[in-house]
Amino acid sequence: MSSWDDVRKEYYRRLGASVTKALEGNGFKARYVETGNAAKEAVLELIPSSASVGIPGSVTIRELGLPEALESRGHKIFHHWGVSLSPEERAKRLMDENASDVLLTSSNAVTLDGILVNIDGSGNRVSGMAWASNRIIFVVGINKVCRDVESAIQRIRDVATPMNAIRLNTNVPCKSVGHCVNCNSPERLCRALLILERVPTGRDAHVILVGEALGY
Repeated sequence: MSSWDDVRKEYYRRLGASVTKALEGNGFKARYVETGNAAKEAVLELIPSSASVGIPGSVTIRELGLPEALESRGHKIFHHWGVSLSPEERAKRLMDENASDVLLTSSNAVTLDGILVNIDGSGNRVSGMAWASNRIIFVVGINKVCRDVESAIQRIRDVATPMNAIRLNTNVPCKSVGHCVNCNSPERLCRALLILERVPTGRDAHVILVGEALGY
């Protein structure tokens, strides 16, 4: 190998191949791509031109500029991140996200044996992952690969949740200390845990694993 970066890329390729093989064994249609730009192209290929797209809370999807790319193609986009939305409008958007033709999201973690692990506060995102009739597309950065379910849950609590608490300016202890303390705060973000050991029956589920750090 000619550089440290080459070694890193080759390591990610090999890890990506292992994880996508495991995901495929669990019923997901999985592929590994090296860059965020390649992931963006792969997502656009998977979404029919006339499809509506629901985008729940996902920093990864927004980092890749996918909402803007989809809007420029004329897709109807549903998401609840608008700061001007009233509580009633936000509640409807949450329902519309999961009822869209395609649900586009990330995963908080993925294990070496191809299991997707996610934790929600309100449950809207994990409910859409667990049951719907639409196509679901996960875009997952290599930084979210964990050895097993236990380490995946710990990663979410110690990394993803404190970062999201900072992003949302939520008054929870992990925002201050930078790791989970298993709080009982009224604003606690960790409330609903979903472990997808296999693709839910009848679901068209795709996972794009990206050889870059994306999202939290």
